[in-house]
Amino acid sequence: MPTDTVAYVQENEFDAVLSEDKVVVVDFTATWCGPCLLVSPLMDQLADEYKGRVRVVKVDVDNNKPLFKKFGLRSIPAVLIFKDGELTEKIVGVSPYEQFSAAVEKLL
Repeated sequence: MPTDTVAYVQENEFDAVLSEDKVVVVDFTATWCGPCLLVSPLMDQLADEYKGRVRVVKVDVDNNKPLFKKFGLRSIPAVLIFKDGELTEKIVGVSPYEQFSAAVEKLL
């Protein structure tokens, strides 16, 4: 299983990422967050499974606090799913892979 297949994006790149791809999965995470480490391989799996159809990115909340606050997030891990730049799904906490893939499937 490949690791680090999901790129980190910064706040100044965020809107461009949303406009470039139809479906974007954003993993709000931090290096010190234990539960985030459980979600990370699921995001890699999602990126591999939906390669070419869905873009999966990560946002480090420590470096992008305004972006974290913009979406009203209070805890991590938090996975936000966008379609055509619009937020369609918010999954907070550790969830099974099927929850993430089902949310993506609905948008394809």
